[in-house]
Amino acid sequence: MKAAFLAVLALLAWSQPAAAQLDRISNREAVSALKTALEKGAREAVSSLGRTNGFFGNPRVRIPLPESLQKAERTMRRFGLGRYADELELTMNRAAEAAVPEARTLLIGAVKKMTIEDAKDILTGGDTAGTAYFRRTTEGQLRARFLPIVSRATARVKLAEKYDEYADWGVRFGLMRRQDADLNAYVTQKALDGLFLVIADEERKIRQDPIGSASSIIRKVFGALH
Repeated sequence: MKAAFLAVLALLAWSQPAAAQLDRISNREAVSALKTALEKGAREAVSSLGRTNGFFGNPRVRIPLPESLQKAERTMRRFGLGRYADELELTMNRAAEAAVPEARTLLIGAVKKMTIEDAKDILTGGDTAGTAYFRRTTEGQLRARFLPIVSRATARVKLAEKYDEYADWGVRFGLMRRQDADLNAYVTQKALDGLFLVIADEERKIRQDPIGSASSIIRKVFGALH
């Protein structure tokens, strides 16, 4: 509550002597610091995920098989057929890793379009208020950008063929019905969820340790609000 109170003062009543540090911070500095922090977090998240093993090597965002396939997966592993599941899971995660770099431009664009009112809400919001702003303003566009990239990536490594082969085994053992599950849409949504999860992690880091940030404006504003 104290941090939220100070943030309101910083944005709405800079001339009030609530805290010596805040007296020296202007409205423009507060918004600049917030934009710098959010852009930094977005870049870090995209760099972390948009590379080989960005998803597959991170247990927090690694994309599992769809729930409808997991029962078949467990049984098939007992028959020594786990490689089909492993290949399918790896392919899905590689597709997500290929799509995520597309997010950089949209996320940074959302930062640049941020209004004073948006900034006030984020500064006085919770630890992931900035991430919520990103999700609200970019998720639809990101999904539209991600889906064709995921589709191309899965086509390039013949995901449909891998899925069909996996499904054949499942049907043969009576573990699942052949279905027209939209795996590309599933991978796209999981990629989005993973991206926003990591952006939230980055936002928390900056809020909790602004002094450790490389940016002087972040240190000045968030340090005063910490």
